[in-house]
Amino acid sequence: MTTTTLAVLVPLLPFLAAAAGLLLGRTAPGFVRPLAVVPVLAALGLAVTVAVRQGGGPAIDAATRLTPTGSVPVDLALHLDGFAALTAVLVTLVASCVQIYSTAYLRDDPRYPSYAALVSLFTSAMLLVVYSGDLMVLLVGWEVMGICSYFLVGHYWETPQARAASLKAFLVTKLGDVPFLIGLFALAADTGTFRITGILEAVADGRLDHPTITALLLLAGVAGKSAQFPLHTWLPDAMAGPTPVSALIHAATMVAAGVYVVARLLPVFAASAAALIVLAVLAAITMVGSGVCALAQDDIKRVLAYSTIGQLGYMTGALAVGDRGAAVFHLLAHGAFKALLFLAAGVVIHAAGTNSLAAMSRMRGLARRIPDAYWTMTLALLALAAIPPFAGFFSKEAVLVAAEHTALGEPTALGEAAAVPAGAGWIVLVSGLLTAVLTAAYATRLWLLAFRGHGAEAPDHGRQPLAMNAVLWVLALPSLAFGLAAPLLPDWFDGHPLTPTTTTAVLGTGVALVGALVTYATWRHTTARAGRSPLGAVAAHPDAEPAVSEAEAIATHTPAYGDIAAAPDPADPGRLLLGPLHRPAAAGFHLDAVYTALFVRPVRAAASLVAFLDREVVETYVRGAGAGSRLLGWTVRRAQTGNVQTYLIVLLAGSTALAVAAVVLAHVNAGS
Repeated sequence: MTTTTLAVLVPLLPFLAAAAGLLLGRTAPGFVRPLAVVPVLAALGLAVTVAVRQGGGPAIDAATRLTPTGSVPVDLALHLDGFAALTAVLVTLVASCVQIYSTAYLRDDPRYPSYAALVSLFTSAMLLVVYSGDLMVLLVGWEVMGICSYFLVGHYWETPQARAASLKAFLVTKLGDVPFLIGLFALAADTGTFRITGILEAVADGRLDHPTITALLLLAGVAGKSAQFPLHTWLPDAMAGPTPVSALIHAATMVAAGVYVVARLLPVFAASAAALIVLAVLAAITMVGSGVCALAQDDIKRVLAYSTIGQLGYMTGALAVGDRGAAVFHLLAHGAFKALLFLAAGVVIHAAGTNSLAAMSRMRGLARRIPDAYWTMTLALLALAAIPPFAGFFSKEAVLVAAEHTALGEPTALGEAAAVPAGAGWIVLVSGLLTAVLTAAYATRLWLLAFRGHGAEAPDHGRQPLAMNAVLWVLALPSLAFGLAAPLLPDWFDGHPLTPTTTTAVLGTGVALVGALVTYATWRHTTARAGRSPLGAVAAHPDAEPAVSEAEAIATHTPAYGDIAAAPDPADPGRLLLGPLHRPAAAGFHLDAVYTALFVRPVRAAASLVAFLDREVVETYVRGAGAGSRLLGWTVRRAQTGNVQTYLIVLLAGSTALAVAAVVLAHVNAGS
């Protein structure tokens, strides 16, 4: 088969698996798990084959005209370059691990068939975005992902948290999609095509008339999809969904789509210095703000959610300084270790019976109960904190190196130093170093609270299922080795090496070590001051099952431990490090409350006004017309007495009245 044929099969196989899963989920439940796992594994094999054949060389393009659409045609087009090939491998790898993991994690869930089918559809939509060479076809995958996220985040729809989170994710991302769609049309109007290659050629020839407006419109959609400030608030709430869904959304789909689209269309953004400055500022706010929020969260999944927001900020920061190679490098490395973090967190939650880090900090020996999750999660946290030689170190250093070059006025990956403002480089460099401190701090805090707790012995629920533990080690390999291998493959990343420089390596690693050591010292100090078990021993809740799954905990609201476990941990280093910032940071700096005051309440007030006008004004006229008709009918009905004498008297009176009226009118007319 040709490379393009294999590339077509990569998104097609998960799509067919989703369709078959939805059709056979009830009638043939024995086929559900094979349909969930086998097609996505086959897609992984095909994606690897496509990547090997593409080899980081010139892009492979193929297209066919769908249907005449007027002046701007829509083509079913493929664009296979190094970025697309590697990203497709990441998507299929993470999706395969998620599907295998889910077979054990949700083995008793009655809605598993629909869940598995939606995960396959989610994967297919992301692969369509990755391989698409036409923006309208890309938009189809973009929107399908939004629909799938609504259903998957709301998988536990019995709980109000899941229902609210799914609706919020859908509405916020759709809010960004409106200007995104307008930006796509503006781009096509200027360039005369939806083909990505044609658009980039038009930009190179200077035929883009409104680069700033177009770039900012596209940026709104990217901010919604990739959870960038100020449209990031849906992502932490989306943790109400199953943990494997969180891994898929945060590592390989949905949030990665926005970064990938900007990387694809980076010359459009680079045509406007103002757009790059805006992108850099938003990336800086996103990075630093999410790092502070992550340091204050108690829910282990919300810590990782804010971590994802911050790492996406690094990617958009790399794009703001014109280096899409560094952005995609960090996207790939982050996808590996973030998927590992979420899936390992699922094992931790399953073993501990709670999402709360405060509760875990009062359990002794949790690491011994789940050694696979403990070691792999430790490795992933080291990669997240950018400690060498793990993947996160190399990818984060690539971003800092790109920012350093831009700040010093050196040529960027775009080839034109003047195209990227030096101010954008300084913004990304300074915020990136500050975020490195915060990242190491909250990664260390999570590890200490989850695996170095004091108090009662952690419950022993037995060894976790093999399907859950095996994928952790599979993802551990790229979390370690990918960072070492990627700098040796410059052809895959715009043809320039992604090797760290001495300055950024020393600064980045140094500030990360400072953040980790300060957090550890603070934890030791607060633990010693609070005592070994500051709030007393914690016993298992008498009504809890021996092993409380996430689905059971969310659906039944059954606490796995006593009320004492939900109390704040006085040994939490985040409280001392943040001080007065801890409370607002734990609430996401009350950004949801701001949105409620600025948008939700005015909309509800306007809706109430419309309802009042409809009820009291419009319906008044409707009711008045009906009442008038009824009154007229009543009057006519009362006149029908059936008495002939009455009818004659009325007729005579009427005739007399008409005669008198005629005489009077005649007299008046004669006088005039």
